[in-house]
Amino acid sequence: MFLKFYPTIYAKSAYIVDFQKYYNEGYRALILDVDNTLVEHGAPPNEQAVAFFDKVRKIGFKTCIISNNHEPRVLPFAKAVDSPYIYDAGKPKRKGYLKAMKICGSTNKNSIFMGDQLFTDIWGANRVGMRSILVKPIKYDTEIQIRLKRLGEKIVLPFYLRYRRRHPTDF
Repeated sequence: MFLKFYPTIYAKSAYIVDFQKYYNEGYRALILDVDNTLVEHGAPPNEQAVAFFDKVRKIGFKTCIISNNHEPRVLPFAKAVDSPYIYDAGKPKRKGYLKAMKICGSTNKNSIFMGDQLFTDIWGANRVGMRSILVKPIKYDTEIQIRLKRLGEKIVLPFYLRYRRRHPTDF
């Protein structure tokens, strides 16, 4: 029932994922969310986020930020980390993910999406058949619509974790 929301990978942080491993497996594009994935909601890029983009690009990844936020939020972040971006993406709609892959010159078979929300980020990536990485949010939001999504995630995540234990090779 919840399979469409299940990520391929669940990590504690974006900063601990072994992207060299995924590059070695043939992945070439990293498409990612910003707020609560790389920095706290609304925060500017910190040294860790800038270093992250440098690191994955040195590995060989093309990057593209995809956010449901408006351009005044996304543009300064994208400039600071030197990455193309898509704002007002409408996640989980497919359009933003497809546009990001076009920007990166990639396909759903060699792209990875990383974000912190099941019902927007991960569901959208799964809708286009892309590998997805769910990271724990850096900080829980105070915005009501995000808090409501987090309540739903608290229901789905235990089912996902149980499924992964029973089917570790399905993803």
